[in-house]
Amino acid sequence: MIDGKSMIRRVYEQASGCSLLTDLLVATDDEQIERHVKDFGGRVIMTSGLIRSGTERCNEVIKMLSQKNHEQYDIVINIQGDEPFIHPLQIAHIAGCFQDRNVTIATLVKKIISEEDLKDPNVVKVLLDNHSRAIYFSRVALPYLRGKEDQNRINLHTFFKHVGIYGYTPDILHEITGLAVSSLEKAESLEQLRWIENGYSIYVRETEFESIAIDTPEDLLKITNRPG
Repeated sequence: MIDGKSMIRRVYEQASGCSLLTDLLVATDDEQIERHVKDFGGRVIMTSGLIRSGTERCNEVIKMLSQKNHEQYDIVINIQGDEPFIHPLQIAHIAGCFQDRNVTIATLVKKIISEEDLKDPNVVKVLLDNHSRAIYFSRVALPYLRGKEDQNRINLHTFFKHVGIYGYTPDILHEITGLAVSSLEKAESLEQLRWIENGYSIYVRETEFESIAIDTPEDLLKITNRPG
């Protein structure tokens, strides 16, 4: 609960503010979440308890909707359930990436402005190429600044953190969920590295909105104890 509302309700209500979405639903394998979403008037769909990631869960939902209702979608946007402060414009930014027909996977990044975020392994860092594509994701600060003092890194280089939202075309979503777990994915515990290792391009758009993921009890305390 955050200020009287559950985290999943906050994510749902924030996402509801994006006018570009034609459908919005919560995908879960938990009956308690299912009941709660129905109680606050949200749309929810139950998925398999064997799902290993949000990406696989999205793919299962698309297949279920296609088989049951013959619904077809141009873009699938995976909004993480632990992002209660996701901004509707961030969702719109993801959708806008697909105006370029070369884009099949897209995500967001934000500039890192604190040494605390650089050091936090729960804040995933992203390296980009000159064409707004992700080169690598890591839980450690990259690149390594040789010969520089740690406390000066923010002023010496622009670092980016990953914002937990993805967009995919349905065909590519189906393809990447069929890939075997990769060595880099195992090392960092980041599924997007599997896609990069297999040659898929992840296009990146920068956002100025701060989106705070709640990954640990300590993260929740930072939110509930913050002033204002």
